[in-house]
Amino acid sequence: MRRIGLIMHGVTGRMGLNQHLVRSIAAIRAEGGLRLANGDRVMPDPILVGRDGGKLEALARAHGIERWTTDLDAALANPDDTLFFDAGTTLMRADLISRALDAGKHIYCEKPISDDLETAVALARKAKASGLKNGVVQDKLFLPGLRKLAMLRDSGFFGRMLSVRGEFGYWVFEGDWQAAQRPSWNYRKADGGGIILDMLCHWRYVLDNLFGSVKAVSCLGATHISERVGEDGKPYAADADDAAYATFELEGGVIAHINSSWTVRVRRDDLVTFQVDGTHGSAVAGLTRCWTQHRVNTPKPVWNPDQPQTIDFYRTWDEVPDNQVYDNGFKIQWEMFLRHVIEDAPWQYTLVEGAKGVQLAVLGLKSWQERRWLDVEPLEV
Repeated sequence: MRRIGLIMHGVTGRMGLNQHLVRSIAAIRAEGGLRLANGDRVMPDPILVGRDGGKLEALARAHGIERWTTDLDAALANPDDTLFFDAGTTLMRADLISRALDAGKHIYCEKPISDDLETAVALARKAKASGLKNGVVQDKLFLPGLRKLAMLRDSGFFGRMLSVRGEFGYWVFEGDWQAAQRPSWNYRKADGGGIILDMLCHWRYVLDNLFGSVKAVSCLGATHISERVGEDGKPYAADADDAAYATFELEGGVIAHINSSWTVRVRRDDLVTFQVDGTHGSAVAGLTRCWTQHRVNTPKPVWNPDQPQTIDFYRTWDEVPDNQVYDNGFKIQWEMFLRHVIEDAPWQYTLVEGAKGVQLAVLGLKSWQERRWLDVEPLEV
């Protein structure tokens, strides 16, 4: 059994804990390690790093992890730990990654990798020049629903793809009479909050990899709720955007429109859905499920506002079956990156891709400010 030492920072937060620690690294450890191409197994040996020693100790004990520390410098100085992972706040990330690169660590991190493009590009260049392995989380590509969309695309099901319609979001409670489901920093500009910075980084890799490279963007943001209640029970000014309405021109003439909102009540199949329409067929996918409608099965509605609709449109779609087992998307990408570090397996989701996400978010914010379309130029990294 081989060992790989991981420095895991930011695992006391929601995503770092649930998806990266519990459902990825702890799950791999529970399975007896990661199997490599030659049949060997590698066991991740994490050290949990953060500011709250009590929380770290409790997490380590709960998940059978032996090591934790509040001393990041000491962790980075340990040559036996070769990979640094960060799931902390956005404003901390670039400095942490830079320090880890200086310490000679391979890098894997959450997105966005920064809140400004210049820093993101500089970070990607530094990682590229270092020769160290580096990657950024692109989790939505590994969702069962989107993997089914990719299968449909690859099979030629859509014919010529025409458009993509995305709906993302849910109601995040204001924190007064019900606790908020997201941390308060998400709603403060000074702390790196805002849904455009958060979600347009996701939409960049989803659009680029599934439907066509993003060529231009038009985005309108909004701060629909201007005051919320924080974790301390006190009101605070929520000045970051909590909704974004964005249209994208993609390579090949595909038009995509995605609404992202923390101020919307859900009446759809899932918290995120994508409808893809093509000349030969259409599909609607959520996080796990996907439905299709081929052109030979498309009903023929007639507009008549004077009588109730007679077609049950939901029943005219067929569900794509689960013909394979889909593991947790975060875990799948962790396994891919660990194989990349250990045996140089193929990997494409580098910090350059992270910088592309920041580029689209920055352009989205600028488009909103200037009220105009903006081209998405190739990044020179």
